[in-house]
Amino acid sequence: MVFTPEHLFKDFIIDDRLKANILGKGYNAPTPIQDRVIPHILHGEDVVGIANTGTGKTAAFLVPLINKVLANPTKEKVLVLAPTRELAQQIEAELKDFVKGLKLFSVCCVGGAPIGRQISDLRYAHNFVIGTPGRIKDLIERKCLDLSGFKSVVLDEADRMLDMGFINDMKFLMSLMSKEDRHTLFFSATLSKEIEALIKDFLKNPVMISVKTQDTSKNVEQDVVHIKAGEDKIEVLHDLLIQPEFKKVLVFGRTKHGVEKLSYALTQRGFKAQSIHGDKNQGQRQRALDLFKKDVAQILVATDVAARGLDIAGVSHVINFDIPETYDDYVHRIGRTGRAGKSGKALTFIG
Repeated sequence: MVFTPEHLFKDFIIDDRLKANILGKGYNAPTPIQDRVIPHILHGEDVVGIANTGTGKTAAFLVPLINKVLANPTKEKVLVLAPTRELAQQIEAELKDFVKGLKLFSVCCVGGAPIGRQISDLRYAHNFVIGTPGRIKDLIERKCLDLSGFKSVVLDEADRMLDMGFINDMKFLMSLMSKEDRHTLFFSATLSKEIEALIKDFLKNPVMISVKTQDTSKNVEQDVVHIKAGEDKIEVLHDLLIQPEFKKVLVFGRTKHGVEKLSYALTQRGFKAQSIHGDKNQGQRQRALDLFKKDVAQILVATDVAARGLDIAGVSHVINFDIPETYDDYVHRIGRTGRAGKSGKALTFIG
């Protein structure tokens, strides 16, 4: 079934300068979440969006919030909380595209990056603060950030923030903004008892919108690779990676050490491989990602946490070198391919 949106971007009642930037990015028809969420946010309603990553939810909250800030740029401030630094940086990159030439400014406040730079950036005028709960809390405790002037807040991938133990930080941050005149947007891929309790706690009369696609994309062909007794997994991987259709491959390992070792082994065999995991600093992770995105590297080896929320166009294959710990991790991993209507292939090594 093909989705037919009720709106086109040009029909939304938003600032013409913002509209020009959106259309300039080649966005004409909104995705289901954008189509359903944007009008409610434009009306100032609290929203709960239940949606997977890769559904276009970032633009679904950024577009109406940028519009709100443009109407009152000296007064309006927006806080966006995300579970990982990669996701926070991705949101900021998308924001920068939308606000080109509009004199709106953002600060990205994430762990793993120098805090001094973030402290000095916060001294300048800014409309958007995007970051991870731990670092934002740290900046508030150092008296470098005051949330009392923020009237809009987005909790992106709230279920993931909960899983990562950010619950108390989230509650602390929300308590610093008055619930009465706060505009709260809440996005999650799942609805659990804990998530429902947070929604009740943080939002007032929210509009609930769910556009969950089925768990795994129909664009992803899934298969298993049986590793026979005595067979070397790296040899099997090698034989796959030399095939011409394996153009842009994301390989998942379970541990930081394992990912680093595998990436090194592939490089030794002459492959252009990069790795991302929690032991790498921000600059190293960003560089690895950029090389993979620009097709300088054919292979990116990653841990689950490091690859959360990554949106990389044109991944031809996802290979689960190590079996994921949970079904949820499996769904997330294979969702890195077969995006934006393209087909992809996911292979899981077993044995």
